[in-house]
This record gives sequence, C-alpha cells and structure tokens, in this order.
Amino acid sequence: MNMRFVTPVALALTLALAGGAVSAPAFAAKKEEKKGSAPKLNVSPDVVKALQTAQQAAEKQDFAGAKAALADADSKAKSNDDKYQIGAIKLNTSITSKDAAMQSEALTQMLDSGLTPPEQAGQFNAVAADQALQAKNYDLAITRAKAAAAAGYKAEAVNVTLAQAYFGKAGTANPSVEPQRSLNQQGLAALKAAADATKAAGGQVPAQWYQIGVSRAATAKLPEVTEWAKQAYQAAPNGENLRTLVRLFQQANPNISNRENLDVLRLMATSGGLVLAQDYLEYAEMASKTGIYGEVKSAIDAGRSKGVLNASQGGDLYQPAVAKIAGDKGSLGSAEADAKKAANGKIAAATADAYLGYGDYAKASAMFELAKQKGGVDADEINTRMGIAKALGGDNVSAKAAFQSVQAGSRKQIADLWLAYLATKA
Repeated sequence: MNMRFVTPVALALTLALAGGAVSAPAFAAKKEEKKGSAPKLNVSPDVVKALQTAQQAAEKQDFAGAKAALADADSKAKSNDDKYQIGAIKLNTSITSKDAAMQSEALTQMLDSGLTPPEQAGQFNAVAADQALQAKNYDLAITRAKAAAAAGYKAEAVNVTLAQAYFGKAGTANPSVEPQRSLNQQGLAALKAAADATKAAGGQVPAQWYQIGVSRAATAKLPEVTEWAKQAYQAAPNGENLRTLVRLFQQANPNISNRENLDVLRLMATSGGLVLAQDYLEYAEMASKTGIYGEVKSAIDAGRSKGVLNASQGGDLYQPAVAKIAGDKGSLGSAEADAKKAANGKIAAATADAYLGYGDYAKASAMFELAKQKGGVDADEINTRMGIAKALGGDNVSAKAAFQSVQAGSRKQIADLWLAYLATKA
C-alpha cells in the first residue's frame, strides 16, 4: 500500500533572550509529496484499513474520529513498517489539526521505527529534540539533537537546542561543581558551534547568545567567560557589555594599583557602564586616592545628575575635593613652567593628570607628551593616559596609536579594553 505522506518544511529555531528559550517549532505541509522520500513498506492489512479510516476522517476535519482510528491502528501494529506508516499519518493529521502532542508522538514513532528516510531524519530529530526540551526531558533532547547533528541537519539550529538541553540538565544549583560544571561546558561548546555555523552561513549571531554564554560561564566559574564577554561586546558594543569586560578584568587582576583601576573606571564612565551607586563611588574614590580632585567632583556630580546617588552619598569624598579644586587649578600654570624646566617628566605627568581630571584634554595631551620626552616616568602609564586624553578629546586616531604603544602587563590589558571601545567608534 502507498499511503499519502507529506514532508514537513524546514524549521527555524531561534534563541530568545529570556532564559535562553528556543521558540516552539511549527510544521507546515508542502503542496506536493517529495518523490522517493517515503520508504517502501509492507503494512499489515488491518493497519491499512484503520489508517484509511483515519485519513478519510482527517480530510473531513473529523479529528476526533481520526484519533480514534489511529488508536485502533496502533493496537493492531505488528511491525516497524506498521509503526512507521502509522506515525506518518499521525504526523500529517497533527499538521492539519495543529495538535502538538500528536506531532511529538508521531515523530517519536517514526524515528523509533528506524525507517525514517535519511533526508528527513535530521529534521525529525531536530524537532523531536526541541519538543523534548520543552517537556524538560533533557536527556532525550540531547540524544535527539545529537542524532540531528549526525544526520547533517542545520548546525545553527540543532546546536542551540543541544546547548539549552545541557544547560537545563545542569540546572542552577552549584554550577561550579561536577557534574554541573561539565554540563555547562558542553552547553557552551554547543552554543559556540551554533554561533560558528550561523556566521559560516552568512548570518548574524544574536548578541543574546553571547550574553547567555557570559552568564553560564561566569556562574560555573569557567575560564572562557572572558572570551564570551568579548564576543558579546563585539556583537553589541554598549556600556553594559563593556562593563562586563571591565569587571572581569578587575576580578582577574585584584592587585592592580589605584591608578590602573582609575583608568578602567574612566572607560566605564566614557562608555556608559557606570550603573550602580557603588560604580560612581568607586570611581570617585580612585580619583581621590590619586589626588585628581576635579574627577572626584565630576564623578559624584554625574551620579547625582542621573539620580543614582542622592545628595549625601559620596559627601566624604566630594567636600574635601571641592575645597581643594580652586587652589589646585591655580597652581597648574606654575606647574607647567616647572615641568618644562625639570630634569625628568614627573612634574609634567602630574600636571597632565590634573588637566585630564578637569577635562582639559588638549593641555593634558601636551603635558603627557612632554613627560614622555623628558623620561623618568612609567611609559606604559603615560601612553595609556595619553590615549585616554586623546579619546576623550575626540582624536580617536591618535588615541589608538597611544594605546597600541602600551607594551606589557595589566597596563597592556587596560589599553586593549580602550582599543576595543575605540573600535566601535571607527
């Protein structure tokens, strides 16, 4: 018997932001059956009769009658041929009746029969994997997704389902210990494979995929978290994603100096990454500890203007800094003169720091240049701050050159963060 079988169209599975959920798949019937797609079957006569009744009922939109006839066919099935053909009719009926439960049952029946045509095995396994994922049957979802991948089905779709199945199996309890840690690693590997396949196909990887990668890698304390954060920032170069990179740098380098910390906080301020009250207070504290009074004031003022800080927060930093600003500014002229006469660049560097804190980027750049010429200063710090002054002054080309001159250590990492930011401004 040659039963009518309709092949479903290809599916598009996407990763959504909320919880990294995959959208529910939907089948749509093609107008014509693909020739040669169905296997040659030897279906039992009793099963044939029941399936004919089911098809006739479905064509009349009598889905209750179709279900009853399909149940009758199931009770009479004796072979895999029978089971595959019953599954095929169930699948077509589920498409017409929009019955998701029947669709899942049909796919399982066809796949378990071992008779699914190779050209359909990938898609069927992919949809079955997604359905298992929605049912939180993570082991089955992993098995089906791997089978779909082995069949060569769309890697950008299958690996998304596989990633979520691993993440779902890992759960949220103790993600940094085994076996949860390994499950998260496998999930991240699948998510990376999905991203790579999407790019290879000429598509654009959703920034949310990378953000999910950051979240999973961070909670599981995996070293690849920084790479995921870099990818997230490249996909969506905003203050939030750059903030993540900065915070990861700070966590990985707990012994950086106050002066180094100030320069990464300046980057957060410039990119819009200061969000919490503690961000503004930390920024003001680092400026205060390094004697840059103008920046203490501007940091607190910015937090207050955005409503993140109230009128009293940061007062212990703000009031002493404000009291020193007039005298500090008044001394800069003579400091410039002294810097030009000095044997080394230390006075020039200190004067440049002050100008930078007051937002006078042209004078800051000139003083940093003088400090470099005279020597006796930390060249990597001077180049970093030269780059900051140039960037904040709008000269991105010169800023890039300055940052690229930074040679080693944590200063090099700070310069690279600034370069990542400048790359988005090209």
